[in-house]
Amino acid sequence: MELKVHINDIHGSQMAAKINGKFTIGDNDFRFTAIAFGRIGGQNVGAKISKTTEKELEKLGYDVDEVIMSLQRNLLQGDLSLPEGLKKESFVDD
Repeated sequence: MELKVHINDIHGSQMAAKINGKFTIGDNDFRFTAIAFGRIGGQNVGAKISKTTEKELEKLGYDVDEVIMSLQRNLLQGDLSLPEGLKKESFVDD
């Protein structure tokens, strides 16, 4: 499964941020939200998708838990695209 992540918007700081975006699997786009936490206990991301998205993924034959884990892994590893003008340095603490 090849999952691509695009961030639409990030609000917050290096300590905690709310993320809105979409992910693509094949020719299908799906929206998600996530909360990202840093520093205390290391990096952590919790992504959520709607029940409608869950049903659509299941209809397409995907395992919803596997999709969410891949989405979170991409977010943690920085394997994503950002909107023009937003730089990782504004929310990533290296």
